[in-house]
Amino acid sequence: MLTITAIIRVKRGHESAMRQALLEVAASVRANEPTTIGYYISQDATDPCVFTTYERYVDRAAMDRHNNSEAVLRFFGVAKPMIDGEVTLVSGTEISTKDD
Repeated sequence: MLTITAIIRVKRGHESAMRQALLEVAASVRANEPTTIGYYISQDATDPCVFTTYERYVDRAAMDRHNNSEAVLRFFGVAKPMIDGEVTLVSGTEISTKDD
């Protein structure tokens, strides 16, 4: 399982707009990406300007389809002026999980 963790900091005052933009990507993932196994979004409890996504893909092709999807391209078009600094991306191979 391939994973991406993204840490996104937004400029103060843009928290709601970023939340909505990320939720729109999540809706597209649910509707159009059967090989994206998981797409999780969180907002920091102490700093609402910090968002994290954790994404799980069956293989590199699934990851590439997601990253090149219309939803992701649209997201970065909307989000770019809201982002404060660089987005931190960590790609990995999942080595353990706990499923219910």
